[in-house]
Amino acid sequence: MTALAPLHPSGRPGLPKTASVEIVVPVYNEERDLVSSVRRLDTALADAFPWTYTITIADNASTDETWDLARRVAAELPRVRAVHLDQKGRGRALKQVWLASDADVVAYMDVDLSTDLAALAPLVAPLISGHSDVAIGTRLTRASRVRRGALREFTSRSYNLILRSTLGARFSDAQCGFKAVRTSVARKLLPLVEDTNWFFDTELLMLAQRSGLRIAEVPVDWVDDPDSTVDIVATAREDLRGVWRLTRGFASGRIPVRALRAELGRDAHEEPGVTAGLFGQLVRFGVVGVASTLAYFVLYLLLRGPLGAQAANLMTLVATAIANTAANRAFTFKVSGRERLWRDHLGGLAAFLVALGLTSGSLWALHTWAPATGRWVEVVVLVVANAAATLLRFLTLRGLMGRRARTGTGEEAAAEVASSTSAAGPRP
Repeated sequence: MTALAPLHPSGRPGLPKTASVEIVVPVYNEERDLVSSVRRLDTALADAFPWTYTITIADNASTDETWDLARRVAAELPRVRAVHLDQKGRGRALKQVWLASDADVVAYMDVDLSTDLAALAPLVAPLISGHSDVAIGTRLTRASRVRRGALREFTSRSYNLILRSTLGARFSDAQCGFKAVRTSVARKLLPLVEDTNWFFDTELLMLAQRSGLRIAEVPVDWVDDPDSTVDIVATAREDLRGVWRLTRGFASGRIPVRALRAELGRDAHEEPGVTAGLFGQLVRFGVVGVASTLAYFVLYLLLRGPLGAQAANLMTLVATAIANTAANRAFTFKVSGRERLWRDHLGGLAAFLVALGLTSGSLWALHTWAPATGRWVEVVVLVVANAAATLLRFLTLRGLMGRRARTGTGEEAAAEVASSTSAAGPRP
């Protein structure tokens, strides 16, 4: 076996003539599909995979017959092995097996084999050639061919939109269960990955992007497993908590991106996909938001008497929404000129409509269930509803204007990167 050479100061790895790949199949209570899926995977790799491979079944605390079946199929097939973990968690299983691997490239895929196996060689090839450091399958490009339910499609696209808006993700599909990493890179990233379950993928990818690593994307053919046991609601809650944790970690410098970039030799190769200035944007957006809320508060009180509650709310929202978008455009995201001006204001209008729905709905509920409520309770309810719409407004405006701000004001972006990462260092 030929190990990949470490990264050179230029960031370009050495290129082996041959390579080994370890493909991990994490499983939890998969007694029904495990044996047939692993046999099918092994046959496909033996027939068409051009590199040496090992398939590792990573059983993370199954309570059915999965572990017994994993050992049985590992004894039957020479290129299959089985590993058992006493604790549940897909991310935990991948982290343990990948860190212990002596292969040149580590990968994983879901046991249901939803991804067409023909995509495995194209997934691994950019890593072995030295072109990329991480590779992911994506179901969200025009070249992908996907069959799955509308709810899962909507959930997936919404989640990836949140990642682009909040964390500046430049990859299209964080959750596809089909990924590969150069092992030398994995050993640097994995100790910093905290999540042990479904958010593991997103955290690994964001660390890779922030570290200046190149992420290759491979469009895949995907057929959703209708019997999947993944709890969408619980997973969504877990993912949103993870997004918030990463946002705080990157903004505060707790996640040592600067040190990681230096260790990987990427300081001299600033990746355009690395988001700059999120912390500064949040602060400026907060200032604009406070000013908008105060303006809303004053205007509503002035108009409430002559116009009534609903009309006063509508007029106040229109005025503050227009002013808010203009202020965020100029102050928060440093966008000037008339380029895409109407698109920016349409995005602000969309956020306004959501705020209108929240505030008007809150007023309706208040007047329906507590008609004798005083004026100040009305104001408190409206301010709380407005605050709930603020997050969506930031995500919308950042998605529309953030990229132009990063590419159009390079000097300021560089200063913000230095500011936001100046506190980076070893984690306590």
